[in-house]
Amino acid sequence: MDLAKVLSNLHEELDNLNAAIATLERLQQGSRRRSRPSTLVSEQPSPATEPTGEQPVKKERRHP
Repeated sequence: MDLAKVLSNLHEELDNLNAAIATLERLQQGSRRRSRPSTLVSEQPSPATEPTGEQPVKKERRHP
């Protein structure tokens, strides 16, 4: 049995476990998005407008 090889494999496995733990901890904290929602989210009709069939009012954007 090559002890150096076993230790190397264990250290590699430890690195993988630490990365997995860090990822799960970030997921547990919840995502804090800093960007705008995707276009798919903004294109979906809101539940309030679906039953009446009304179209949402589009707001004009003014560029400086």
